[in-house]
Formats: sequence, C-alpha cells, structure tokens
Amino acid sequence: MATVQQSEKSGFTGKIDRFFQTTQRGSTLAQEIRGGLVTFFAMSYIVVLNPLILGTEPDGTGMFLGGGSEPNLAAVAAGTALAAGVLTILMGLVANFPLALAAGLGLNAIVAFSIAGLPEVTWADAMGIVVLEGIIILVLVMTGFREAVFKAVPAQLKTAISVGIGLFIALVGFVNSGFVRPGVGGTPLELGVGGFLAGWPTLVFVFGLGLIVVLMVRKVRGAILIGIVVSTALAVVVESIARIGEQNDDNLTGWGMNVPALPDTIVQTPDFSTLGEFSLLGSIDKVGIVTVILLVFTLMLADFFDTMGTMVAIGGEAKLLDKNGNPPRTKQILVVDSLSAAAGGMAGVSSNTSFVESASGVGEGARTGLANIVTGVMFLFAVFLAPLVSMVPYEAATPALIVVGFLMMTQVVDIDWRDMSIAIPAFLTMVVMPFTYSISAGIGMGFLGYVILRIAKGKTREIHPLMWVISALFVVYFAMDPVRDLLGV
Repeated sequence: MATVQQSEKSGFTGKIDRFFQTTQRGSTLAQEIRGGLVTFFAMSYIVVLNPLILGTEPDGTGMFLGGGSEPNLAAVAAGTALAAGVLTILMGLVANFPLALAAGLGLNAIVAFSIAGLPEVTWADAMGIVVLEGIIILVLVMTGFREAVFKAVPAQLKTAISVGIGLFIALVGFVNSGFVRPGVGGTPLELGVGGFLAGWPTLVFVFGLGLIVVLMVRKVRGAILIGIVVSTALAVVVESIARIGEQNDDNLTGWGMNVPALPDTIVQTPDFSTLGEFSLLGSIDKVGIVTVILLVFTLMLADFFDTMGTMVAIGGEAKLLDKNGNPPRTKQILVVDSLSAAAGGMAGVSSNTSFVESASGVGEGARTGLANIVTGVMFLFAVFLAPLVSMVPYEAATPALIVVGFLMMTQVVDIDWRDMSIAIPAFLTMVVMPFTYSISAGIGMGFLGYVILRIAKGKTREIHPLMWVISALFVVYFAMDPVRDLLGV
C-alpha cells in the first residue's frame, strides 16, 4: 500500500518522498516538519549553553576562545549554531535518520575544564585534540570496527540502553526545568525549592507538561510542538507582568537559561572567529604525548558509546530497528557522527555528537532524515536569529523530554526479567545512566555486568570477542585517574 501511495506522488514533493522514504516509513511531510521543529526547540539551548561552558574559561595562557583577553560568547554561539546546522543536515542527507547533532554536553566540559586549562595549552591546542579524537573514531568506522562493536552488543542490552536514555532525558528535563533540584538538606535531589514547587516558571513547566500529555492522549497531531509554542507564549506573558528574571543564587525561582521576552532585535550579525581555531599536534609539545593519548582516549570512549546508545534509542522509538536491534544505514550514521567530532574541533566549538533530544522529534512523528533538514535549517537561522532562539526558556522546552522519556520507557517489556544474567546488566545500564548523568557510564556498567555474569554462569562462549575488548577498555576508562597517577601524568 505504501509503495502505491509513494508512486502516486509526483513533482518536487514526490522526489522528496522517494529520496527520504517518507511514505515507506509511515510518515508524512507534515510529521517530518513538526518533528524537526520540536527537535530544534528541544536542543536549541546548546546555542546558549555551549558558549557559557567554553567561552567563559581561559586557556592555559589566559586567553579566551575566539581570541582576546575577554570572553567572546557571541562568536562561540555563532560557531555552535553553524556547526550544528551543517552537520545535522549532513546526517539527514547521508544517513536518512532523524538524529540531530550539536556540540556535546560533557564532552565540552572535558575540553574546557580538563584540557584547555592545562599549563601553556591554548584553545587551538585543545581543539586539535578534539580533531584527533574525531579522526581516530572515523578510522575505526571506516575499518568496520565501530559498527562491529555495535552489532556485537546483545539485543536486550541495546533495549536497556534505550530505556536508560529515556530515564536519563526525563531526569534532565526535570532538573533543567527546576522541578527537581539539588537538595539542600543532605539529599542529592529534592522537589522544587525546599521540597515544594515554587515560582511562576515551575508553573509554566507543569502547564506545558500537562498540555502535551492531554493533547497526546486525545491524539492531537503536533502535541509536543503545540506544547512548546504555547508554553513559550505563556512564559513571555508571565515575565512581562511579573518581571521574574534569570535564576541564580539570589533568585531561586527565576527562569532557567533564557529569560522569555520579546527581543529588541531579531537579527544579529554573526561572528565566526572560532572557525579554524585548532592546532592538530600543538598540544604534544605542551603536555607530552602520553597525556595527549589519555585525553584523546577519554574523549573517544565517551563519544563512541554515547552515540551508540543514542542511535539505538532513537531507532527504537521510531520503530526503525531490525530484529537484532540495528538501525538502517548504521555505517552512514557512524561515519557522519565521526566526521562531526572532528568538524566540531575544526569549528572551534568542541566535539559535535548525536543529541538524545532528537527523540522528542521522533515522538512528534519524525521517521526520516527530512526532519534533520528542518532542524538543521533552524540552526542555520539561529546563527542570525540568536535573540529569537533565546525566547524559549528551559521551562517551556523540557516538558517534551519528560514525555519522550515515558515513550522510551515502554520498551522495557522487551527485556527478559526472569533471566538474571541479562536482567541485572540491563538494570545497571538503565539506572546508572540517570544516577551518574552519563550515558557512557551506564553502558560501561552494563557491559561489565554482562561479561562478569556470563563468566559466572560458565557461558564464556556466548561472549562476543569484541565485548571482551570493550569491557577491558571500560575498566581503563573507569580507572582513568589511578592510571594517570600510575603514569605520573
């Protein structure tokens, strides 16, 4: 039936449909547009957050990213949006998979706090290490190693990874919205402020979450996008009346990240001074080859498995995985992701990687790379329209993450909970991700648990050879600080 419908389409729309296999995957042009917009709004915060992480930290010589002795946040924001736009579109065209890319959180923190600040290291040196990491991962993809590792993972562990990411992004949504916060009475987390919900921004979040859920239950198309837009409009009205301001230590009930307000100007001229700011081998003279190898390894392992987990989660939610839990065009996905790591370093904005927030667009109906084109174009607009992007506060965007977290959680029924040798590694994978705020840590614990319990049951023959290799690498990864101390670096 899908083939007939597809063949009936003609003209430009028909060419798009055939290229992206929209009808074949049970989607429509409208679904892809909505999904692309939702993904953009769910991850647009990176245009603001990446500059705050990278742009406010001096390098080992006291200089800031973009050049100069003062922070140049506008340049980092423009570079971030440009790289995200180009690479997201590339993923859509090459891999035809609804997976958007941008500067990776966690990876940018490693670059800012663990690499760039080393004595005598410049931002160009730090970005050179990022480029090296991307090149190595690309080589692993082209030789088939990265894809082989992915396919060596048992299907039920892949399901656990997807569920764990669902829990992870739900927690990210709750924390970023201020609905859940670090505890002040000795507890790691607590509800709102002092155990109570407080402030208009939290009310906007609750309203947005409730609106999306009601619309989804009533099967309204575009529920997530409608929720984000309506919540943003409500936030602008609330801020214009109450003058709440930005959240800080003196204003705990303020807006997270962006203060929602109509901007004085919509268009601004971008500053691309971060582009090309990298020195491929400059760091070796500053900190030595052993330290560079360890830094590249740390970045590589986190990037390697974050992407693996994310594409499984997105593919599972979009119903695109085969019987072994593999998404279509796996190699193309991994090639673009690897190129993105190097491209992010070349753009001077840290390693770009797959964003789990893409699941929000899939939840809205995205099934193909056409949604990526929409998301990528929005990022390119954001290069010039940064003031408009800054209208959307966390509280309006994060309800989408909660809803998508629920949708991804439903896959938990595919795990055999009666077999403890797979159920325990699956459980570790799912809970360690949100508890450590790290996708890679959850995957590592699950892999190690699987190998250990297979050994305990005397079923070592069931362990794929690559699982042995990767588990050994994760042992090194988890023990990175002792390894550094042992090597004296």
